[in-house]
Amino acid sequence: MEQSTRGALRLFQIAGVDVYIHWSWFLIGIWQVSIERPAGSDYLVPAWKAAEYVTFFAIILLHEFGHALACRSVGGRADCIVLWPLGGIAYVAPPPRPGAFLWSIVGGPLVNLLLVAPLYGLVVLSHTLDWGETMPDLARFVNIMNIGNLLLLVLNLVPVYPLDGGQILHALLWYPLGRWESLRVVGALGMFLGGSLFLSGAFVFLVLGVYAGQGEAILGGLIAIIALFVALRSYVAYQQASAGLALLALPRHDSCACPACKVAPPKGTFWVCEHCETRFDLFAGRGRCPACGAWYLAPACVHCHKKSHIDRWFDPNSTAELPPEPVHDPHETEMS
Repeated sequence: MEQSTRGALRLFQIAGVDVYIHWSWFLIGIWQVSIERPAGSDYLVPAWKAAEYVTFFAIILLHEFGHALACRSVGGRADCIVLWPLGGIAYVAPPPRPGAFLWSIVGGPLVNLLLVAPLYGLVVLSHTLDWGETMPDLARFVNIMNIGNLLLLVLNLVPVYPLDGGQILHALLWYPLGRWESLRVVGALGMFLGGSLFLSGAFVFLVLGVYAGQGEAILGGLIAIIALFVALRSYVAYQQASAGLALLALPRHDSCACPACKVAPPKGTFWVCEHCETRFDLFAGRGRCPACGAWYLAPACVHCHKKSHIDRWFDPNSTAELPPEPVHDPHETEMS
């Protein structure tokens, strides 16, 4: 997923991971605190609503850190988390292997699974000490946090892209189908289910809400928004998978391969020299532009996106280090 922090404020950094929060999170928080709940289900002290909202997102943040740390444990990159009103996004880039990808996704729900016991323990303690009578707001808060964590765990495991369950399905299908075909399958499934749910939610919002009341209309609207997000993200995944499959179908160089993922680079003039704007095959000239002679000695793999010295593409045993990119011919540099 392409990293985006547009409209988000940086909060802090933990273990090299920057945590951002989208501005709309505060608007939904104000609405959450100010809205009146049905009689008997609201807090006596309104400040508990704010505590509930913040604590639930703290659980979401732990969930996202589960993704980030799991990704790092298998050699991937994870340095950004963004919180927004519908949840959180950990931008992770695990190695392009199904096992590494699977573990990076499972790390999130695993955090919620680990939280089940202590949160349920607090609920048991609440009943044992009769907090419902002595501290009703605390009892309600503990119960809602326990239910919220369980819902987060269950909903994330629904096998629909881009939820964790859909990405776990992608990782499992990766083994028999390959990376891109499995992503195309879950993308198509997500588009169908997301589109269907969007129409259902919109129907509830526009039609049933008029007769059934404001609560049903809001619920239908939220369902429609979430479903639209699912459908759009699934469409992007489907397009990405189609592009990946087209890339795999291209003819390959037989004399070299990516040192990281061992996949041979495609043949063709897919690279453009930033100096003379000539399109050329980077690996046919071993990193040199045939028109102006500029060197590109640190190409990035089109599959795993890792950069390696051009010599290592042709000789896996090479110890060449990555230079600043691009490196020019000395004579050309002197002339300029």
